[in-house]
Amino acid sequence: MVAGLEGINDPDAAAALSGWEILIKKTQLPATAKDEYYWVDLIGLAVENLEGVKLGQVESLLETGANDVLVVKQGDTERLIPFIQPQTVRQVDLEHGLILVDWDAEF
Repeated sequence: MVAGLEGINDPDAAAALSGWEILIKKTQLPATAKDEYYWVDLIGLAVENLEGVKLGQVESLLETGANDVLVVKQGDTERLIPFIQPQTVRQVDLEHGLILVDWDAEF
């Protein structure tokens, strides 16, 4: 079902939408600043450490309060890598689909 939010002007009308998903087109989002990314742009990117070891692909992200966390999967292995720039996340290359991280492959 597609519905607009026109006419939703009071708390009772808004409460009737509880549990609904609100979707917008990506083109409606404001442009990001340098070193800022929308999560949707990071999902699916390959993740590699400074030694060139492929750690997997970004499956999702978590919001922890302190910082966001990349959930990186490679087969049965799942890594949780803090999205802290530039300490842990050294480079995000959207054009080449790669995130370069300072992260030990054993973690």
